[in-house]
Amino acid sequence: MGKWKALAVLGTAQFLMVLDTAVMNVSISRLVEDFHTTVTAIQTVIALYALVMAAFMITGGKLGDLLGRRRAFGLGLVVYGVGSAITAAAPVLWVLALGWSVIEGLGAAIVLPALAALVAGSYRGRDRALAYGVIGGLSGVGIAVGPLLGGWVTTYLTWRLVFVGEVVVVVVILALLRWIEVPPEAARRVRLDVVGAVLCAVGLAGIVLGILQSSSWGWLRPKESPFTVFGFSATLFVVAAGGVVLSLFVSWERRRESRGADPLVRLELFRVPTLRAGLFMLLIQSTVLLGLFFVIPLYLQVVQEFSAFQTGLRLLPVSATMLVAAMSGSALARVASPRTVVRCGLLVMLGAVVWLLATVKPVIDDLSFAVAMALLGLGMGLLASQLGNVVQSSVGEKARSEAGGLQNTAQQFGSALGTALIGAILIAALAGALNKQIEADPRISQAVRQQVGVALEAGVQFVPTDQVSTALKQAQVPPDQAQHLVDAYAAAQLNGLKAAILAAGGITLCGFGFTRHLPARRLTAEKDVPSKQG
Repeated sequence: MGKWKALAVLGTAQFLMVLDTAVMNVSISRLVEDFHTTVTAIQTVIALYALVMAAFMITGGKLGDLLGRRRAFGLGLVVYGVGSAITAAAPVLWVLALGWSVIEGLGAAIVLPALAALVAGSYRGRDRALAYGVIGGLSGVGIAVGPLLGGWVTTYLTWRLVFVGEVVVVVVILALLRWIEVPPEAARRVRLDVVGAVLCAVGLAGIVLGILQSSSWGWLRPKESPFTVFGFSATLFVVAAGGVVLSLFVSWERRRESRGADPLVRLELFRVPTLRAGLFMLLIQSTVLLGLFFVIPLYLQVVQEFSAFQTGLRLLPVSATMLVAAMSGSALARVASPRTVVRCGLLVMLGAVVWLLATVKPVIDDLSFAVAMALLGLGMGLLASQLGNVVQSSVGEKARSEAGGLQNTAQQFGSALGTALIGAILIAALAGALNKQIEADPRISQAVRQQVGVALEAGVQFVPTDQVSTALKQAQVPPDQAQHLVDAYAAAQLNGLKAAILAAGGITLCGFGFTRHLPARRLTAEKDVPSKQG
């Protein structure tokens, strides 16, 4: 039991890091009500949390080299606890964003790279595979139990208590830090690349911000765009600017390396095929998972009008199958290569997407929905059982913190991208489907069509149909035509949800192209994966 005490502490921290994301997703409707805001605003808060982590994760990994991994782990927990306390007491939306999205995000950006490196440094061979399976499984439990726990607390008490509980858990983990035995680390003076950190953060932020605001700004045709370029919306230009800044980041890192200075991340790591493949797969996994975990609660809460607790119950099958699959990493390593396991996971995820598309109906079939959720958890768990070990095993001991930073950057950038991209596709598909149905319905007069068209130009929100009915009544739309519009909106909601789920399936399909360089042999040896293995 002694050697697993460290894993108990690290696993608890991993569970904590993902718990409140799941809580936020299942509490969307209550947050909209409590802060008198919109689904899009809460989407922004959720995406900002992941974006802050993605933007500063590499910097957080470098802090592990500067301070020592256990010390950085403790520092990050303190920051995270402060953010949780602010979130619990947030009186308005911007304070919620400050406490949760920014401060908690920064804390997690320090904790997670150190956590990944501490797991890799504490275990070897099959023990390491098992440890990463446990970590991946606990991530799955956090993502899936979060809706159940958060749903119950949100429905019967208040979501704020979850964050009060997080503060308590942080204090307990800090008290048990001595359980983590850190091997002696070679002393080395490391200077933080501040310019690189800023360029990396700004570049990633630009890409996610552009995608996130696309539903409000418009992709090409400007809606509420803050500026236009040759008559086009700001969206693509903001995304492109983010890409340019990232290219400047790469150039800056090369320049520092050529001068013998410490870069934020050594670009030579990206020349390791196994590491590169593992990072791309983590990006895809998080994009799909967090995209679906933004969309599915909307289907359950807004369309089906379930409470947060009822929503959590229906997401529970993800927890069971993801935990079992993720913790089977050690056993799977004896019979199959990571490449084989990951490809099987992708196939199962595609099956889950197809099943989900069939279950998105006006009246939910609970059994069919549960099967879809179980398949989703199984596929995600198979990926989680392999990818952490693949990434960390593809580099030497000295690069553990950097690999941990890159690993979590890929995951959190994928989370931000998934929430932003899948959410934007949902809103765009909703608006497009609603517009087509209104244009094709002869029972709706031209005057009402023009009135609705003006509203669609300003932007459409994903809201319950009774809110749509109330808004139409306030706009003095004739009752018979108002009912047709409500029916059209309800049908458009389902079309938007299916488009978003289908997009997640397309991203999953793209994942097969990145599996070629995953290890084709079983990872059961004590030594690391050869960096040139295809």
